[in-house]
Amino acid sequence: MKFYQRAIMACVLPVVLLTGCVSIPKSIQGNAPLPQQDLTRVMSAPQLYVGQESRFGGKVVRVTNRDNTTRIELMVQPLDEGARPILGAASLGRLYADVPSFIDPAELTNQYLTVLGNIQRVEPGKIGQQNYNFLVIAVTGYQRWHLTQQVMSPPMPMDPWLWYGPRYGRRGFIDPWWGYSMQGPMPVQTFLTE
Repeated sequence: MKFYQRAIMACVLPVVLLTGCVSIPKSIQGNAPLPQQDLTRVMSAPQLYVGQESRFGGKVVRVTNRDNTTRIELMVQPLDEGARPILGAASLGRLYADVPSFIDPAELTNQYLTVLGNIQRVEPGKIGQQNYNFLVIAVTGYQRWHLTQQVMSPPMPMDPWLWYGPRYGRRGFIDPWWGYSMQGPMPVQTFLTE
C-alpha cells in the first residue's frame, strides 16, 4: 500500500507545484505590491486614484496614433493570477491607455493586451453614439497576449498494475485501438500565452 501512495504522490505533487508557479511577465509587474485592478471601484471615485499604479487588461478596440503617443482604447476584462484577461468574461468598462511611442494599429487591433501605468484622469468620449467617461492611464509597460488552442485528449488509465489488454475485434484479430476511449470529438481549449 505504501508503494501505491508514493506513486500517486510522485505524480500529483509536481502538478500541484507547477500550477502554483504562475508568474506575471516582467513588463507588467510594476513597482507597487498590488497595482489597482478594480475598474469599477476606480470609476466610482476616480479623483482618489489619480497617480496610483494600475494594471488592466482586455481586448483592444481601437488604436489611434498622435504626436509621440499611441492611444489604445481597451475593453477591460477581469485578470487571472498571471495578469491575463479572462477569455469570455464580461466587459467591466473601457479605458484609454496612452503609450509614449508609436505602435502600428494593425499590430494591436482586436488583440488581447494587459497594460501597466499610472492613473491620470477621466476623459469624456463616445462609444458609438453613446457618451462615455474613459479612464486615462499613462502606460509604463504592456504585454500582448496570443490566442492559443490545444486539443484536450481524454485521460488515460493511471494505474500501471491493471491490465487493460487488447480486445479481439469482430474478425478475431487484436484491436489496435485497445486502451483508448473514443467517446466523441475531443474538446479544444483556447487560452492566452505570452
